[in-house]
Amino acid sequence: MTQAVEQTPTTQPPLKRVMGRKLLLLFVVGDILGTGVYALTGQVAGEVGGAAWAPFLVAFAVAGITAFSYLELVTKYPSAAGAALYAHKAFGIHVVTFLVAFMVMCSGITSASTASNAVAGFVSDAFGLGIADGSAAQLWMALGFMALVALVNLRGVAESVKANVVLTCVELSGLLLVIVVGLWGVLQGRADFSRVVVFESADDKGVFMAVTAATTLAFFAMVGFEDAVNMAEETKDPVRDFPRVMIAGLSVTGVIYVLVAVTAVALVPVGDLTDPSKPSALTQVVAAGAPGLPFDTIFPFIAIFAVANTALINMLMASRLLYGMAHQRVLPPVFGKVHRARRTPWVAIVVTTLLAFGLITWVVRESGTADGASAVSLLGGTTSLLLLVVFAVVNVALIVLRRRSVEHRHFRTWLPLAVLGAITCAFLAGPWARSEAQQQQYTIAGALLAVGVVLAVATWAYNRFVRHEATRFEDVERLEDVDA
Repeated sequence: MTQAVEQTPTTQPPLKRVMGRKLLLLFVVGDILGTGVYALTGQVAGEVGGAAWAPFLVAFAVAGITAFSYLELVTKYPSAAGAALYAHKAFGIHVVTFLVAFMVMCSGITSASTASNAVAGFVSDAFGLGIADGSAAQLWMALGFMALVALVNLRGVAESVKANVVLTCVELSGLLLVIVVGLWGVLQGRADFSRVVVFESADDKGVFMAVTAATTLAFFAMVGFEDAVNMAEETKDPVRDFPRVMIAGLSVTGVIYVLVAVTAVALVPVGDLTDPSKPSALTQVVAAGAPGLPFDTIFPFIAIFAVANTALINMLMASRLLYGMAHQRVLPPVFGKVHRARRTPWVAIVVTTLLAFGLITWVVRESGTADGASAVSLLGGTTSLLLLVVFAVVNVALIVLRRRSVEHRHFRTWLPLAVLGAITCAFLAGPWARSEAQQQQYTIAGALLAVGVVLAVATWAYNRFVRHEATRFEDVERLEDVDA
């Protein structure tokens, strides 16, 4: 009996608190910036034409509303389990809790796996390797990159966050480069701002539906702030730091995205931005803004670091989510094991990495039968779909949990914002908000949820017949400061 107790997650050492306000801000900004804006600007423009800035602005507004719900909940319940904890406290239904957590985890792994595939493509472009989509070389390069991400993650959260700081600075500099070069192009008379207010839809949809469909793509560029709540147990003072940091991070990235979208359309015709035979949209922008400089050679290297940062942060989130679920006894205790020396959740890191390997293999094989842009758009849209459902649940959970108080002070949002957030997220998750090509997102999401249902049943059976106890999802009301 003693041996069994020693193997429970509660006897594992706590996670190390290393993230102050500055590191947390860089984490949030770095998580939001990255694959979305680097890879999807052209696809968003393809949905609405020159008004590509509008979907990014709408996505920022929707994400910002939901962020306020997260701020109240993360400061009220500062645990690594995030949305799953909020859903369980509000509804108390194990299957709902498990599926919410599973959707968040899948969104992170899907995003990271797509980023790994994109890294392989950017490496090929940067060094002129000529690696074809769907080839074995691309597969092994993507798998090798994901293995490197796992090693950084296993090394420790301090090392992971330091790598995030460097990569965030690189990807931020890349987007600032786009904006500065774009402004230079404007001053040189190369911009045509009349295109910025032109709405065009390939499917002849009205303005509202065209912007709605494009927003479901652009939303992928705004997600990421919710990953930070899964780092709550590694933040020095989550109650104090999260509100200021999250609002600041969303504001900074929202402004950058709108400026990048306006610059892209003003300098490059929409037809060129959406042409898969041409370089990436942002590479075309810097080339058009300063045609005498070799930005088309430099930019793929910047994109490598930008997309790599997305993969690193998403895998950090996914592993911490599994750890949090095991720590709250929603998953078997093995997922909550922490490395004694490195103080990292090593089993969760290994499991999420193996899942990513499988998804990378699927993505690379699919890219051999479809163009890379459509694959990125499909997987990015699936990520958005999963998180929009989660965000709707989180907003509803806040409305339910507002009636329950805790002993410590916490952030409080305006309740009508949560109602508006639930409605907008549910609307954007519906099939009416997607084009015919985007309907495939439901097939992918449905397959992932089917796997989640199987795991939920297996977890219930384990808790009932092996551990002889009910599934439990406790609050972590007091977090010990274990900083050295």
